[in-house]
Amino acid sequence: MTSPTAESMQRSGIRELMDLAWKTPGCIRLEVGEPNFPTPAHIVEAAIEALRSGRTKYVPNAGIPELREAIATKIRTSNHFEATVDQVTVTVGAVQGLFCTLLALTEPGDRVLLPDPGWPNYSMMAHILHVEKDYYVLRPENGFLPELDELEAAVTPRTRAIIVNSPSNPLGTILSADPLREVCEFAQRHQLYVISDEAYEHVLFEPGFVSPGALNASDRVVSVFTLSKSYAMTGWRVGYVVAPKTLSPIIQRLQEPQISCVTTPCQVAAVAALNGPQDVVADMMATYRRRRDALGKVLVERGINYVRPAGTFYTWVSLGGAKLSAREFVMRLLAERGVAVAPGDAFGPSGEGWVRLSLAADDDSILEGATRLADFLAEQ
Repeated sequence: MTSPTAESMQRSGIRELMDLAWKTPGCIRLEVGEPNFPTPAHIVEAAIEALRSGRTKYVPNAGIPELREAIATKIRTSNHFEATVDQVTVTVGAVQGLFCTLLALTEPGDRVLLPDPGWPNYSMMAHILHVEKDYYVLRPENGFLPELDELEAAVTPRTRAIIVNSPSNPLGTILSADPLREVCEFAQRHQLYVISDEAYEHVLFEPGFVSPGALNASDRVVSVFTLSKSYAMTGWRVGYVVAPKTLSPIIQRLQEPQISCVTTPCQVAAVAALNGPQDVVADMMATYRRRRDALGKVLVERGINYVRPAGTFYTWVSLGGAKLSAREFVMRLLAERGVAVAPGDAFGPSGEGWVRLSLAADDDSILEGATRLADFLAEQ
């Protein structure tokens, strides 16, 4: 007999499209968020040297000291809040860091506030942990900002945390300082933890991004990061959690039964990424900006409503009056036009009527994919 919890976990709609796209020869891949750049050479060389020099053994659960020190320095200089090395835990990407944080904070039957639309993995994690999910809706008419009266109404005695994601996947929106401070104050009033998913912290096109850790000194903010997006290191699986001093030792202990430790050569590569030249990051971001603007021009010319992203490499596109559901639309778009995009309802009920396009593909593919999508949408 298998676990009913595992059996009943709903699969990510993004991955469903990704698997179908893999099986569709020649299709244009705009469904998944994976940089189409190679990992910078100096990062790769650091890993190779680690392998050659025998750095292939177990390391501490929390990560190698030089990486944790590099992270603490980066938090101070880039995210503008203080963090000691003891507050840093190296994780298998941001996803395992988020899961480990929820594991540290909740018991079965507890509740967590999740964004809608929001990354589907949040819901999957809560399901596995038997944590109840309460969604706060991000509405276009409100600039996709959290509405405090709805947050207040959703809190129960068993609510333990609220997850915020800025820049947002899938929306591409940024929570600037004022609304983010309001969320932090709301969490403080109710003794909740703010779990801040900052995976796209460097993929920024407009000003306004701020880390909640820089706004809140209450020791109730947990900040989760990854090197995947900023340094084109998705397959290296290196992320990190910066947690309050009371919580960090628990997260570090929980690493042992989950992963023991992150692969050592990958951690060495992460040191090279953080301490090495940052012009590679700036170059990738400039490319994403150019792609954003080019895609937006196509959508405007075709009269398609979309959310101009302030960050991330995604564009949230409205299906307007299409009679097809988001899922039906993307399935037929793939089958009939050879273009893979993510259905909006994969990100929550409020995503119905929308699709997400990735900017992490080459320029020609993005423009051709958008043109085919526009043609197909016009026929509906």
